[in-house]
Amino acid sequence: MMTRVLVPVAVLERESVSPGLISLLGTVDVTLLGYHVLPEQTPPDQARLQFEERATAALEDLREDFAAAGGEADHRLVFTRDREQTVQRVAAEVDADAFAVTGAVGDVDRLLVSLSGDVDVDRVLSFVERLVGDREVGVTLFLAAGAGSPADAAADAPEGTAPDDADRARLEAAADRLREAGVEATTELAESGSPFDALIDAAAGHDAVVMAERAPSFRSLVFGDEGERVAAASVGPVIVVRDAESDASAAGTRTGREE
Repeated sequence: MMTRVLVPVAVLERESVSPGLISLLGTVDVTLLGYHVLPEQTPPDQARLQFEERATAALEDLREDFAAAGGEADHRLVFTRDREQTVQRVAAEVDADAFAVTGAVGDVDRLLVSLSGDVDVDRVLSFVERLVGDREVGVTLFLAAGAGSPADAAADAPEGTAPDDADRARLEAAADRLREAGVEATTELAESGSPFDALIDAAAGHDAVVMAERAPSFRSLVFGDEGERVAAASVGPVIVVRDAESDASAAGTRTGREE
């Protein structure tokens, strides 16, 4: 089954993709989304006429970097006034399983995979299995106590089990699944405090983070002030596994002002 990751790049701002992320994504297909956020007064046609050649050349250089690392990548170029909406729309159009928030990283030896929030655990774990493949990349499964899916926790624990015990059972069941797939997996349960702050603390010991689209603080993590907090904590790339239910609505959404 083909797995695709969308990698948005602010191509005219000389944003690049670190060698570590390129290597990590070597097991999947990649679509590079070169985007440029337009000032309100700039028509998309004018921007394309002015910048398309330079932006396309930069995207082609990135595509060659992926090819040199043994990966497969294609690219698209968009001039837009709404970055978030563009990322969601293009991810749906190319049927991406996930998208990446780029960050500086060397070799990726260990991933932090967050299962906090009402997320599709099976979808996240399936993606991680395909991403890691047969490489020696370790995985830490992370869960903030009380922030997991009640239904999943109940399924993994006997009736009357305390919430923390249910969370531990959920983590161990997920870890067992990865181990059966040949992935070295450990678990980490944050028992108190803010789920986001706990994620920041846990991420500091890892090279990249995988999280689900419905995880707590997702939008602010990727698009708002908390993204700066992640960068300040020296976290590498964040790979966001898309929620399957978002595909139809995102595919049909356009800004009306983007090319």
